[in-house]
Amino acid sequence: MLTKEFGLKDALKKYFGFDNFIGLQEIVIESVMDGQNTFVIMPTGGGKSLCYQLPALLNDGTAIVVSPLIALMKNQVDAIRGVSEHYGVAHVLNSSLNKGEVRQVMSDIEEGITKLLYVAPESLAKQDYTEFLKKQTISFVAIDEAHCISEWGHDFRPEYRNLRNIINEIDDVPIIGLTATATEKVQEDILKTLRITDANTFKASFNRPNLFYDVRPKTKDVQKDIIRFVKKYPNQSGIIYCLSRKKVEEVAEVLQVNNIKAVPYHAGLDAKTRAKHQDMFLMEDIDVVVATIAFGMGIDKPDVRFVIHHDIPKSLESYYQETGRAGRDGGEGYCLAYYSYDDIEKLEKFLSGKPVAEQEIGHALLQEVIGYAETSMSRRKYLLHYFGEEFDEINGLGADMDDNTRNPKKKQEAKEAVKLILQTVRDTNQQYKAKNIVNTVIGHANAMLKSHKTDQKECFGKGKEKDSLYWMALIRQLLVAGYLRKEIEQYGVLKSTTRGLNFITSPKSFMMTEDHVYNLEDDGTIITKMSGGIGASDEKLYKMLKNLQKSVAKKHNVPPYAVFQEPSLEDMVIKYPITINELSKVYGVGEGKAKKYGEKFVALISKYVEENDILRPDDLIVKSTGINSSLKLSIIQNTDKKIPLEDIGRSKGLNMEELINEMQRIVYSGTKLNISYAIDELLDEEQQEEIFDYFLESKTDKIQDAFDEFEGEYEEEELRLVRIKFLSEVAN
Repeated sequence: MLTKEFGLKDALKKYFGFDNFIGLQEIVIESVMDGQNTFVIMPTGGGKSLCYQLPALLNDGTAIVVSPLIALMKNQVDAIRGVSEHYGVAHVLNSSLNKGEVRQVMSDIEEGITKLLYVAPESLAKQDYTEFLKKQTISFVAIDEAHCISEWGHDFRPEYRNLRNIINEIDDVPIIGLTATATEKVQEDILKTLRITDANTFKASFNRPNLFYDVRPKTKDVQKDIIRFVKKYPNQSGIIYCLSRKKVEEVAEVLQVNNIKAVPYHAGLDAKTRAKHQDMFLMEDIDVVVATIAFGMGIDKPDVRFVIHHDIPKSLESYYQETGRAGRDGGEGYCLAYYSYDDIEKLEKFLSGKPVAEQEIGHALLQEVIGYAETSMSRRKYLLHYFGEEFDEINGLGADMDDNTRNPKKKQEAKEAVKLILQTVRDTNQQYKAKNIVNTVIGHANAMLKSHKTDQKECFGKGKEKDSLYWMALIRQLLVAGYLRKEIEQYGVLKSTTRGLNFITSPKSFMMTEDHVYNLEDDGTIITKMSGGIGASDEKLYKMLKNLQKSVAKKHNVPPYAVFQEPSLEDMVIKYPITINELSKVYGVGEGKAKKYGEKFVALISKYVEENDILRPDDLIVKSTGINSSLKLSIIQNTDKKIPLEDIGRSKGLNMEELINEMQRIVYSGTKLNISYAIDELLDEEQQEEIFDYFLESKTDKIQDAFDEFEGEYEEEELRLVRIKFLSEVAN
């Protein structure tokens, strides 16, 4: 035990070899040692675990540590055993133990050897264990990853909700809740559910100034972009997160064939393989782990240099916790996320089968993710505001460490617009969430607004000259600036702050940063207007290629897009292909199309490169795993055999939309595809001819334009299939 002569710092030095505590550790440990209920919010890498490990070693009895993951428990138990001469100083009690091992754990607790007992909440709930622990001296209960308690947390686990009742059964002891991510809503939920509203609360800064945040639009070339990025970090450790097991396997395989040492990690792998892959990462036998969110909690690897989100996560808490695994040694960590509204729609589909209350929470959390991805303000400021922390984006630590602050976007005066929003919130009795405030301002009367007679108020429709995206972006910036807040009890309902109410009577300048605008094309490609205009870097060459595209199209009597699509021209400007073989590697081209139309294009580019003394990039050619080529061959063979499209899709595990996307890729890269037999079952000859003629005369192949032209007469699927036939017959 502690004495005046032997204090906390001496104990820290004795057990862990450190001379000083970091951050809030010392005052948190003092609170625990005083037997107080304690709540700790400390970001990943802030030294949370020491806050209960040191008091457990110093106090009489055994501390129970509730933890959600076996991997996390194992790591911490191994670490504690390393600082004590007793192997039994720390134990795990979970489903992985046999009866003999359980008896040994209980024996060590009874003899007073075990100071830390790590348990999963399910194990703690077992009657046998509860009865045993009742008879022991328990020093306190620490609940790690306490956000799992809250339905508003990013990793809610129902079994965590009952922890307080189980603890009461065992003993009336102090409780310590710890989490690396918690919004104000989640914090309140944790304290109420654990019934420790009297707890000493300690909240460390969530700012990780050594992390660089970058969000990029997700295109079909995302895997190529990832490989190019990873190759900038040779022999460095990184984690790539994907939402599905299938995508994890696919990305890991693509990395492997491109000479990157990578392994997959997800819950579908057996425990032995998961443990092996985790150890390979920790021991640096491989560089990259491609994983679902099952990976990373409690993995104490300090030198992860980058974290990539192939798919945008379902909450900002998840995003923050996962990016927090980079740069724990204090060195720079790069956090790159790919954003596509397509991914958001997939996440919304996952929610659709869940209970209504869970859907509401899920949608609210997704809106925060969309706001973060689309904002053009400081990402660090946006993220920290989400966790209830102010940040000085000019002088704060890490102020220039994100893509938006490095490349500032245009600002515009929005004083009158701010006043209108704040007046609307006030005049609608502060009862609406952001979506209905926007509906009020633009004059869109839905059932809720009509029921409250909001459509009869003076503010209704006052901002209809601007679109809903503008108003939503402004509301997000007003929240961060402190003019509005979200009500904690009715999550998402907007309330004016004193500052906001003062603005209405004394308006002043408010410079609004223009948001990124993402448009989703029908084929899933994201086009970004971040820089206004094309993504191509050499505009002079791009214009020359556009003119050539038109003249070649005229010669072949086809629309320009049937020669090469816009993304293909943009890729040519980046890569400067000067041979037919190089051209066939350009996005959306392929061998057939390169041979048919490419000669004049490579001649023009070759001459341009020579005349302008351009150093061509040694561009990365991503090797294929062979999966796509075998799928392509299978689709071509099956359509040749006139097998129904539904049957082709079913045999390949694709729904109709996914199959049509694959067929589009085939014809856009220059290969013919015979699907007339399938279209004949949907449309008569006259209807086919009408759509065919439209695509022949149109300047664009966008499905939305075709849909608008025919005023909904044809289904989107019918239009897409005829477009495939058109490109196959006319362009290829």
